[in-house]
Amino acid sequence: MEDQKISAAKIVAAYLVVYIVWGSTFFFIEEALRSFTPFVLGSIRFIIAGSLLMGYCKLRGYKLFNKADIKQAVFVGFLLLFIDMAAIIWSEQYISSGIVSILSAATAIWFIIFDKPKWKENFSSPAIIMGLAFGFTGVVMLFAEQLMTNSIPQEEKSQNITAMIVLVLGTIGWTIGSLYSKYYQKPKSWDKKKEPSLNVMVKTAWQMVTAGVAFTIVALVKGEYAAFNYTQVHPADWGAMIYLVLMGSILAFSSYIWLLQVRPATEVSTYAYVNPIVALALVYFFTDHQVTVLQIAGLAIVLFSVLLMNWNLYKDNRTFRAIRYRKKLKKLRNMAPKSSIPRIIEVADFQRKQKEKAEKKSKEKDIS
Repeated sequence: MEDQKISAAKIVAAYLVVYIVWGSTFFFIEEALRSFTPFVLGSIRFIIAGSLLMGYCKLRGYKLFNKADIKQAVFVGFLLLFIDMAAIIWSEQYISSGIVSILSAATAIWFIIFDKPKWKENFSSPAIIMGLAFGFTGVVMLFAEQLMTNSIPQEEKSQNITAMIVLVLGTIGWTIGSLYSKYYQKPKSWDKKKEPSLNVMVKTAWQMVTAGVAFTIVALVKGEYAAFNYTQVHPADWGAMIYLVLMGSILAFSSYIWLLQVRPATEVSTYAYVNPIVALALVYFFTDHQVTVLQIAGLAIVLFSVLLMNWNLYKDNRTFRAIRYRKKLKKLRNMAPKSSIPRIIEVADFQRKQKEKAEKKSKEKDIS
């Protein structure tokens, strides 16, 4: 009983980290940009985070080298952590972290559009099609707000639109990297002599190192490091950098990976609904940026679209199936005479077991 309580406490703590810390990283990136240029920020963050994570993996005794896995990690890390994060960091020079977080939440749109093997399944679902329509509507609303506002100069307005376009392109890079990781990883049966696959933490460490190296190269080429003077960095901005490295890249990711091992993936994915709310709240309370009604409406529409696009996953999730089963059983109990309740429970349990057997056979058939 005590172990269960500890386990429940760990799960709640991990969710709080993933929900709040990841949501707050948008705000801390904006804070750090007061002293760091975009590519220097990315360089320092991911070089340190990747090195720390690699060191942790070494201490845990994980294998660090596997040519095939490293090659894949470098490619995926370039798309996921360099292209996408470079777009986020660069964009936050011009637009608020709240708007950046909303547009990042709309990444689900690109997963539906670019996931070609699932086109037939996705585009035959009314919920997913409605989700796409709502998602695009939310994104258009954010662009329209920038175009229609008369409170900022035309040059600044154009720069804001450019930043938003760059951010959208970055989320597309994230999507392509994620889909590559999903579909193009060779199965274990591909080669019996193949080396054992690296631990997921090791792969992520290589991805972070890749991103750090890419950021460093660009920062050197652009002359950002030549102009960088660490003595002029405000102490609060060093604090933001440390937060991004330790809390954002190390703690939050580790919590996310752990949750995927102990909780359903569809449940863990709910962080996508909370992160932009956290980011927008931090913008409202701790920055000079204005949080408009249109931004809040855009956020609500985008999050609703994400819900619709994932509806088929949520309704088939085992947690939701268990809830529906309990409600159905409770209803039968209330309808039946007391003497028949044991029989109802027996029949319901039999039906549940039969259904589980059928699902197991279906999965085994799909695998074979």
